[in-house]
Amino acid sequence: MKLHIIIMTLLLTAPLKASADKDESIWNNQLKQHFFAGKSIEEGENIIRLDAPYRAEDPALVPIKVISQIPQTSSRYIKKILLLVDKNPYPFVGEFELTPESGKADLAMRIRVNTYSYVRAIAEMNDGKLYMTKTFVKASGGCSAPIGADLDAAMRRLGKMKFRVEDAPAPGEPTLAQLMISHPNITGMQMDQVTRFIRRSHFMDQLTVKFDGKTVLKAKTDIAISADPNFRFYFVPNHKGELVAEFTDTSCEKPTSRAVCESGSRYSKSYTVDP
Repeated sequence: MKLHIIIMTLLLTAPLKASADKDESIWNNQLKQHFFAGKSIEEGENIIRLDAPYRAEDPALVPIKVISQIPQTSSRYIKKILLLVDKNPYPFVGEFELTPESGKADLAMRIRVNTYSYVRAIAEMNDGKLYMTKTFVKASGGCSAPIGADLDAAMRRLGKMKFRVEDAPAPGEPTLAQLMISHPNITGMQMDQVTRFIRRSHFMDQLTVKFDGKTVLKAKTDIAISADPNFRFYFVPNHKGELVAEFTDTSCEKPTSRAVCESGSRYSKSYTVDP
């Protein structure tokens, strides 16, 4: 009889727990007002689609893809994509600015997810209209996952970058590029496995990628980007030219406040593309 009662209780409360896990109160009561006060947002997948695992294998390395549903043209294009994780200690993941020179507004990267939460992508068109898509991710502890024992080695590599561009890029066509960056992207909530102290946050905050002097990607990022950031994006090589990436980092007193921060260093990398 007791087992029967337990089973019935579990069956009755399971939908309630699922509903609580997928709670959208943070978005509705805080984030929407903070980022888009007074603005109308259309929800759906007509403009962008978000691809992420429902259950993350590693909460500190959750792969996500933003897939655009429209081409980037001079008359109509996705101008900006904002990524948020509702229940992260600092929900802002990054803001990515794009241009017609991007060719496609597709993005891919790895992020930290700290607890069961919606991940959101909000696209702003060049006419100002906003479109949102979301997906639910089950993960736990991504922002506080241990730094590891090789932090000294990671700091020595800090700032190194590497480009990869798909083979035989076609002139005038969107071409996939990958930018790999060496940076520990310390959240300020992680314990150093050697000293056992919590390390102050230290993360990449600004990134610009240009081809032949024209911006194809500009990003403002924060602690939810994984260690050793890895970005995939598109650009249009009309002729031989230089793909150039520059980024800066910062260090903040508190992991969830940007009131007291110190600017870090600037790093750059160039790569010759010959379509």
